[in-house]
Amino acid sequence: MEHSFDLTIIVPLYNEAENLNSLATRLSAFMEISKWNACVLFVDDGSTDQSTNIIRQVCNINERFQFIRLKNNSGLSTALKAGFDEARTPLIGYIDADMQTAPEDFELLLNSLDGHDLVTGIRSERKDGPLKKLSSSLANAIRSTVTGDGIADTGCPLKIIRSEMARKIPFFKGMHRFLPALVLLEGGKVCAVPVNHFPRIAGKSKYHLWNRLIGPAADLAAFHWMKIRHIHYHIEERG
Repeated sequence: MEHSFDLTIIVPLYNEAENLNSLATRLSAFMEISKWNACVLFVDDGSTDQSTNIIRQVCNINERFQFIRLKNNSGLSTALKAGFDEARTPLIGYIDADMQTAPEDFELLLNSLDGHDLVTGIRSERKDGPLKKLSSSLANAIRSTVTGDGIADTGCPLKIIRSEMARKIPFFKGMHRFLPALVLLEGGKVCAVPVNHFPRIAGKSKYHLWNRLIGPAADLAAFHWMKIRHIHYHIEERG
C-alpha cells in the first residue's frame, strides 16, 4: 500500500461474496469522513465463491482499495499476517467482512490510541445466537485466565494496531485469538473500547463450537509455553 496513507484497514475474508459490495460501500463512506487518511487491503484467503471477482471489481472502482489473494485457504491468522506484511502505513486496522461490526467505529478506536499499541473493540451488546454467545464467552473466560490480558472480548473483529508492533509480535496458527496478550508480551500497551455489533444478515459464520472451544486448546497451550519462555531484556546503558 502507498506510504501517503496513515491507516491500512485489513479485511481478511473467505467466501463472503454476499457481503462484499455492502462492505465496500460502508468502507468508502467511512474513508470520506474520517480524519485519518485510510486505505483498504482485502486479503482473500483462497475463497471458492465469487468473492475474488467482486473484490477485483471494487478495487478497479476505488483507487484506495487493493487486494491480495492467498493461494490456499490457510485460516484467519495467516490472512492477518499476510495483511500485516503487506501494509506500509504507521497504523493497521482490522475488520471482518461479515458486516457485524461498523467501519465508522474505527474512529472510536483511533481516538483511544494515544499511549497504546493496540486498541480493540468490545462487543458490548452482541447480536449473535445463544450458542455462539455462550461458546465465545467460555472461550474468552478460559483464554483470559491463562493469558491474564484483562480483555473480555479478544475475538472482536475490530482492532487498531501500530504497524511496528504488528511486525514485532510472534505469529502462529491461532494467533488472532491472542493479539492483546501478544502485544502485552512484547511490552506494549492495550486498551478496549465498546463498539456496535449487528446480526449477520448474509453469508455463513466460519466458527462453531469445535473451533471456538476445543480447537483453540492447543493454541492456548502454545501461548502459555511461549509466555513462560519469552525473553525479556532492557538495555541500561550504551557506550
